[in-house]
Amino acid sequence: MKLQTASRIAIYAVLELSADPERQLSAADIGTKYAISTHHLSKVLHTLGRSGLVRSVRGAGGGYMFSGNARRTTLLDVIELFETVGTPEPGGDSQTDGTAEADALDAVLGEVDELTRATLNSVTLSTLHKLVGQVRPGASNN
Repeated sequence: MKLQTASRIAIYAVLELSADPERQLSAADIGTKYAISTHHLSKVLHTLGRSGLVRSVRGAGGGYMFSGNARRTTLLDVIELFETVGTPEPGGDSQTDGTAEADALDAVLGEVDELTRATLNSVTLSTLHKLVGQVRPGASNN
């Protein structure tokens, strides 16, 4: 599965912020770590803020803080703020629609979509933090 850039940026941002929910980080801090444009990151953070996953802190030294629950927030929760997961594209292949082969392929692809949604919905930010620690020993675990 390939994620849109905004979805990837959002996952990186919430992972960074949820690693220590008491810490606030600026968009520049996060952008520097992940080599992300601050302008693009700010748009993503704005969407995350509207969803309630992060909150902005104004004033000198302001930034963003995680305001969700890392044990309950799933990858699907974050990704669906920016794209649709597991929905077939409208239209299909008009030359083969209605054939047994097209119906069989649609059934298999529908199962793949359901499995993708179920997997993304089962992986929380806390789980991903643990995976980061396994992939890169010494990284912070939550």
